[in-house]
Amino acid sequence: MQQFVSAMDKLPKLVKVILAIPFLDIIWVIYRLCRSIAKNSIVGIVLAVVLIIIGIPFLWLIDMITLAVTDKVLWID
Repeated sequence: MQQFVSAMDKLPKLVKVILAIPFLDIIWVIYRLCRSIAKNSIVGIVLAVVLIIIGIPFLWLIDMITLAVTDKVLWID
């Protein structure tokens, strides 16, 4: 899990933003799940699973903005 999180963190900003477009944004939801599992955050794990199942429609837009501005995905931990 930690290797996946580290690999995603090291990606160039442009690749991160491209991965935030609709339908590819599932990668960032999986990233959030892996990050929460690596940190043993039960709330984060549950929230990430809910995001995988429900898939908030505007989450890709939030990811795209936060990646472009801060180069990080918005998450609770």
